[in-house]
Amino acid sequence: MLSNRYIFIRAKCGELKMELMNYDEVLAYLLKNKRSPSLLLGNGFSMAYDSDIFSYNALQAFVDKTDDPILKKIFDIVKTKNFETVMRQLDNFCELAALFSEDKNLPKEIKKAHVKLKTSLLSAIKEMHPEHVFKISDEECGTCAKFMKPYMENGGKIFSTNYDILLYWVLMRSGLDNSDGFGKDRLDDPNDKDSTPIYSDELYWGRNSQSIFYLHGALPLFDTGTEIVKEQYNGDFLLHNIEGRMEDGEYPVFVAAGDGEDKLTHIMHNRYLSACYEALVGVEGSLVTFGFNFGDYDEHIIEAINRAAKRKKDKEFREKLLSVYIGVFSEEALDHIESVRHKFKVKINLYDARTAKVWR
Repeated sequence: MLSNRYIFIRAKCGELKMELMNYDEVLAYLLKNKRSPSLLLGNGFSMAYDSDIFSYNALQAFVDKTDDPILKKIFDIVKTKNFETVMRQLDNFCELAALFSEDKNLPKEIKKAHVKLKTSLLSAIKEMHPEHVFKISDEECGTCAKFMKPYMENGGKIFSTNYDILLYWVLMRSGLDNSDGFGKDRLDDPNDKDSTPIYSDELYWGRNSQSIFYLHGALPLFDTGTEIVKEQYNGDFLLHNIEGRMEDGEYPVFVAAGDGEDKLTHIMHNRYLSACYEALVGVEGSLVTFGFNFGDYDEHIIEAINRAAKRKKDKEFREKLLSVYIGVFSEEALDHIESVRHKFKVKINLYDARTAKVWR
């Protein structure tokens, strides 16, 4: 673990002692310099709420409890608890089977296993949530809202790669502005003052005022084939309604399989996801990350950040991205960020993520 607020960077000349910034120092500096900070949340945001349920290990434990022999065999063979790794290997195996196998049914069976794994992952995420929004205490909800408020009140954007609905719950329950680009169409005649207004589902309009972006999709978002629909927040019944849609054969907008390139391909073929990705490419000022480790499957996120950093002032008078502040929780996380620092074409700063008061 990080020792106090000091870290040691190993170099040819020995060890260089340097002090990590704490989170409050980062935010104060950005606001003082009017940087319009934006926030990128990774799985660490949900794990900070409860590491026992919002982790790949917990998802693996969920699958282990199922009676599905195919999924159990797959995880035993590849010996990993990372869903994305398994999905990627299934993709590769499917391509090889189609090329070399004389059994024409084999690629179809692999595809079935891929769909089954994706369905299990979605079910696991849904099942492991708190039973309903009010299981999150007032203190936790208020602390999280306070954590996000400076970004939303200073022209920033909030990006999340999480599939769960913790962020959505906090935004709705706390009364924070939830400008996620969705809205309702009026279905009846608006000129008929005697009738009760009839509205559509929440549809994705992609309004310019959008400030919340689910980069990899989320449980409440569904693609009907013609529209992107958001299951509406209604307290205790949100998860129940999501489950009902899934039982009817609908599945949330969801990006999990493959490496960064595969993810980007999936993103660009979905109107909502591509709009969110382009918003990240258009981010300006400074970007603060929390719980995002820039792992092997995040090359598309690094590419978006680099494009934002190289962007010239456009017709909307947006400035380019000037800096990224990455939160690290441990020496291992620090070593990893140092190992991928060369991939970024923007100034990288590190801060001690343990000093951020996200939930408590």
